Amino acid sequence: HDWGYHTEPEPNLNNRTIEAARGKVLGGSSSINVMAYTRGHRGDYDRWAQKGCKGWSYADILPYFKRGETFADGGDTWRGGDGPLQVQFATTRDPLFDAWIEAARATGMPVTDDYNGQQNEGFGRSQYTIGNGKRSSSAVAYLHPARKRPNLTVDVRAQVTRVIMSGTHATGVEYVKDSLVIHAEARKEVILASGTFNTPQLLMLSGIGPAAHLKEMGVAPVVDLPVGENLQDHLAVLIMFTRPQNQSVFRDNMRFDRMAFNMLRAHFTGTGPGTVVPGGLHAFIKTNPELAVPDIEFMFRGLPTNAHLWFPGVRPAYEDGYGIRPALLHPDSRGKVLLRSSDPLDTPRIMYNFFSAPTDLPKLREGFKIAREVAYSKPMDPYRGVEKTPGEKVKTDAEIDAWIRKTVITAHHPAGTCPMGIGPDSVLDPTLRVRGVEGLRVVDASAMPDMVGAHINACVLMMAEKAADMIRGQAPLPALDNA
Repeated sequence: HDWGYHTEPEPNLNNRTIEAARGKVLGGSSSINVMAYTRGHRGDYDRWAQKGCKGWSYADILPYFKRGETFADGGDTWRGGDGPLQVQFATTRDPLFDAWIEAARATGMPVTDDYNGQQNEGFGRSQYTIGNGKRSSSAVAYLHPARKRPNLTVDVRAQVTRVIMSGTHATGVEYVKDSLVIHAEARKEVILASGTFNTPQLLMLSGIGPAAHLKEMGVAPVVDLPVGENLQDHLAVLIMFTRPQNQSVFRDNMRFDRMAFNMLRAHFTGTGPGTVVPGGLHAFIKTNPELAVPDIEFMFRGLPTNAHLWFPGVRPAYEDGYGIRPALLHPDSRGKVLLRSSDPLDTPRIMYNFFSAPTDLPKLREGFKIAREVAYSKPMDPYRGVEKTPGEKVKTDAEIDAWIRKTVITAHHPAGTCPMGIGPDSVLDPTLRVRGVEGLRVVDASAMPDMVGAHINACVLMMAEKAADMIRGQAPLPALDNA
């Protein structure tokens, strides 16, 4: 269910290769992700509009967030009440997460009732794409209800190898299935939704991309565009603590017989602990109050990293623990995706170039320090045992930086390799059409001009809702300027 991608060795991360999971299944990464539903700050979208992406301000895109969602607590000015995607607050019951909220207040951090609503900044209860105890992926929400339509054909276990071009006009796609090469012709448009790594790969294989690189790979250039540039992702590290007295309900439910029962209960009834994600909070904060948008996210774990099934007399239980994971939301570093060869079944080369911008590591270090400050505040005293990672001995900036370089990984939010915009660095125009090409659009995270300060699934689904109106030639939904 995963493409199994890894980056090239990252020179600023001790030459480590970083795992880069992407969903290889109907629904893409929304079928394998942690289901977090976070939209980002309104300022993220206003920034897009200020860069020339007309129609993508917060007032413009909020109606599409709303149209796509059924929020379990009901619709209002900011939330949708009758869309295909099911969204709910975390149902986790653990006093640990109440303590984190009190710790936020004790350290002067903002708290919000709904970070997808009126106030996007602060500590708030997690929200997940879950409905009736089951994952609400894009496949579940959008594709499955449409499968019986006579104008829809879904081919699985098939890999697209290129866009078929007639001059600068996209006329269809070529794909491989069961060793057969198949051509699908388009009467109107070809729409690529292959993600931040595979969409630029397909464009370059089709002759759309940086001409010098295409020639080097033996691909004849058709349109010279900066495809594959501008790669970005959120970087995160994990601070872990042991939990005294092994207090969490998660640990009890990881006993084999209880887990087996709870998984069956979840499958047949959509209820019980098997439907609960072991996390309950997300936080979006500013390291400097003068910033326009939050620059650090905290993700919270209710389990240790070595959690496993256990049973008395067979396998001992693990030591309980929890964690806080600071993530850098708006990196200045930029990477790229390149072809490895002209073979469409070869994997793309992924080079993030993390920490190449001198501002990124200090920002994440500051996020780490704030996370540690919150973790050591008085409300956390009853729950805090030993700091397992990085450990209390890691104190100086140099020690923190060395630990970050050694352990940091992505939050699996790659974006930006086919950015929309109006300048020479853009690949798409603000209607998501490939510049210089007729009949070809891109609708996925590669189209983002820069990172939103959020897990990107919600943003991608909003973009798809908006793109649906563009593709059908319908007028956009009215902007919600008063929200």
